Amino acid sequence: MLSQISLTALAVVRAAEEHGEPAVNPWFIGGGTLAVLLLMLLGLIWFGGGREHS
Repeated sequence: MLSQISLTALAVVRAAEEHGEPAVNPWFIGGGTLAVLLLMLLGLIWFGGGREHS
């Protein structure tokens, strides 16, 4: 059992140490997420803009 745990820990450490180029540029992911959130915010403002407050 102990050897299984140490092999698993070794595999995790090796995976964490791998350095390589990401498949997709993180700036595109962040920019796309920001755009979606801003569009949702604008939709919320547009939807609630003409309503009276109770």
